[in-house]
Amino acid sequence: MSKFVDRVVVHATAGAGGNGCASIHREKFKPLGGPDGGNGGKGGSVVFVVDAGVHTLLDFHHRPHALGRNGKQGQGGWKMGANAEDIEMLVPDGTVVFSTDGEIIADLTGPGTRFVAAEGGRGGLGNASLASQSRKAPGFALLGEPGESRDLVLELRSMADVGLVGFPSAGKSSLVAALSAARPKIADYPFTTLVPQLGVVTAGADVFTVADVPGLIPGASEGRGLGLDFLRHIERCSVLVHVVDCATFEPGRDPVADIVALEDELARYTPALGGELSERPRIVALNKIDVPDARDMAELVAADVKERFGWPVFAISTASHAGLRELTFAMAQEVREYRAAQPVVEATRVVLRPTAVDDEGFTVEADPELDGGFIVRGARPERWIRQTAFDNDEAVGYLGDRLARAGVEDALAKAGARPHCPVTIGDVTFEWEPSTPAGIAAMMTGRGTDIRLEQSDRVPAHERKAARNARRIPRTDAELAIAQMQASESPWAEPFAEPFAEPFSDGTEEG
Repeated sequence: MSKFVDRVVVHATAGAGGNGCASIHREKFKPLGGPDGGNGGKGGSVVFVVDAGVHTLLDFHHRPHALGRNGKQGQGGWKMGANAEDIEMLVPDGTVVFSTDGEIIADLTGPGTRFVAAEGGRGGLGNASLASQSRKAPGFALLGEPGESRDLVLELRSMADVGLVGFPSAGKSSLVAALSAARPKIADYPFTTLVPQLGVVTAGADVFTVADVPGLIPGASEGRGLGLDFLRHIERCSVLVHVVDCATFEPGRDPVADIVALEDELARYTPALGGELSERPRIVALNKIDVPDARDMAELVAADVKERFGWPVFAISTASHAGLRELTFAMAQEVREYRAAQPVVEATRVVLRPTAVDDEGFTVEADPELDGGFIVRGARPERWIRQTAFDNDEAVGYLGDRLARAGVEDALAKAGARPHCPVTIGDVTFEWEPSTPAGIAAMMTGRGTDIRLEQSDRVPAHERKAARNARRIPRTDAELAIAQMQASESPWAEPFAEPFAEPFSDGTEEG
C-alpha cells in the first residue's frame, strides 16, 4: 500500500570540486618543460526538478540525504578533471521549499521547473594556470572547494482549482468520485480521507481540477485533528466549495452552523504563499438530498444561507447525481473568472547582480574569544583559505599575496592588529605577520602618517617662505647697520653668527 507524504526534511550536500595538479612537463631534450598541471573538475550540484508524474514526497521520506558526486582531480600533461554530473531529485508540482527557519526559498510550479538546492564546489586550479611572469613554475596547486550543504524543508501544496471543504463524512470524497474518474476511499466514519485526492472535471470546454482534502474540524488552524495538513492544500485553490451534510443527526449541527465554524477556521489560517483565503470565491453544496429529511433541511436553509453569505447555493446528491450538472458548471464559471483576473505569467528572467566595484568583499572585526585577535569575514578570503594546502610553504605564500592584494593586510593594520596576533579566516586561525612594505609601514607609523611631521620644533613652510621674502627686500647701508647691531645685542644671537652679505651694485643683497 502506497503512503502519501507531503512534508519532509531533506539534507542536501553537493559534491566537492577536484583538486588541481602540480606537475612539471618532462620530455627528452627539454629540461625546462614548465608547469603542465591541469585544473580540477566542478562538483555535482543537487537539483530539484518538477515532474508531472510524481505526486508525493515519499522518496524523500525514505531517503532524506541527497549527496552530489565529486569532481575529478586534474592531471599532468594539461589534463583537466571531469566535471561531475548534477543529481536531479524529482518533486511533485506545487512543492514549496523552506529553510529550517520557516522562510520560503522557492515555489516550484510547472513541469520542468528547476531549483539548485546545493551548489557544487569549484575545482582547484593547477600549477599551469597559476604560472605568471613572477612565478614561472609554481610548485603547488589549489584545492577543490567543498560542496554546499543545506537542510531544507519540502512541503507539497496541491495544485487544484477547486477545493472541497467540510466536516468529516460530509460527502467530499463521494463528490469527487461522482464528478471525475478519481476513486478515493469512501466510508461512513470520520476521517476516511487522510490524504488529498485530485480529480479532473470537464464542464463543456472548461477543464479544471478538484481537490478532496481531509475533513476540517474546529481548532484545525491551531493544529487540532489533521489541522494544518488539511489547510496547506487549499492555499492554491481559486474556488472553495462548502460541502454541507444535511442528513447529520449530531446535536448542535445544522448547515448554517457548519459553514460559520469552517469560515472561522479559514479566517484564522495565514497562507504561507501569501494572500487571504477569505478573498477566494465560495460555493455552497447542500449534500445528501436523496434522504427525505435532508431534502427538507436543504429547502429550509437554502434561502437563509444565500441571504446570509451571498454565495451560490446548490442542493445536490452524490448518490443520485441530482444537481451535480448545475454545480459543475457553476464551479467552471468561477474558475474561468478567477483565471482571467490573474496577471499573465511571464517567463522567468535571469537577473545578474554584479558586485559593486568599490565593495571590498570582506570585513575585519575583533575576536570576542581571543584576546587581541581578529576575525576576517568574506566570501573571497574564506574561499582562498579552503583552496590552500597549508602543508606547502609556497601555497601559503601565494595565499599571503592574495590577501595582501585584496587589502586584508591594510584593513588589519587599521583595525589595530599587531605582529603575532591571532587572525581567524574561515576555519583557520594563524599568527599574523605583515609581509608587504605597506603592511610594515602601517604597523610602524600608521597608514598615511610621517613621524617627521609630528615634531613640534620644525618651522612650518609658510613661516620659512615669509622669512625668505623678507630677506629679499632691498635695504640701505644704514638699515643694514642697524639690523646688524640689533642682532649682535640680542641675547639669543649666536656668538659666531655669519656676517651679512655685501650688497650688490643694484642695491640688493644676496639671499
